[in-house]
Amino acid sequence: MERIGIIGVGEIGRAIVDGLCDGVEEPPEIYLSPRGARTSAELSQRYPNVQVCADNQDVVNHSDVVIIAVRPVGHAEALAGLRIGSDRTVVSVIAGVALSELRRTLGTGAPLVRAIPLPAARERRSVTVTHPSHPVVDALFDRLGGALPVADEAAFSVFSTLTGTLTVHYRYLATLTDWASRQGIPSEDADRYIRGLFQGVGRALGDGTRSLHQLASDHETPNGSNERIRSTWFDTANSEALVRALDALLAHLA
Repeated sequence: MERIGIIGVGEIGRAIVDGLCDGVEEPPEIYLSPRGARTSAELSQRYPNVQVCADNQDVVNHSDVVIIAVRPVGHAEALAGLRIGSDRTVVSVIAGVALSELRRTLGTGAPLVRAIPLPAARERRSVTVTHPSHPVVDALFDRLGGALPVADEAAFSVFSTLTGTLTVHYRYLATLTDWASRQGIPSEDADRYIRGLFQGVGRALGDGTRSLHQLASDHETPNGSNERIRSTWFDTANSEALVRALDALLAHLA
């Protein structure tokens, strides 16, 4: 039986557990740290194959693959004293912490892999970037939507930077809803319409035969409404500001 441990059970840890267990005929054994006690307890009650351990070392002792999902700030203190044998495989989803730094913290000879699973893992739709490629880890994330191994940590940092744009998208949608409300539209109607509008955009992204630039063009008509907003709001200055923000985040993560 496959045995997976998760240290730090927040949003991503929960999503991984749901993706591996919900509706799965033969889910793996999963061992959770008491960190994030409320979430861990809830998951163990929902899935009979999930167990909450006494501490982080107990998670390691029970697991073949150990997923470390603690926060970057204070991660060294959270992992202090952990003993991980070389027969384990360690997956780090800690943003901005290089493999070399994590190996110094853990003091282990076990294989270390960085990964960027997303909340969509719960629906088994997360394309998860990994580095270095590892057959066990890539197979794990293939079950959650697909693994995307990259060649080095520089490339990994680029993908990590892209994940930093998620809440910008949500805030953009919230701004549209707030604007509509100021025009007299009931907030619940504006919210419902915006969600439906952009869920449709999400479905269009599933068409891999068209590039993103092509999708944008296909949704515009010359001198039409979409072209007007794109050219007057998302102009060259706005685009360059976004690129500068991405460059700064990449430098920070790298």
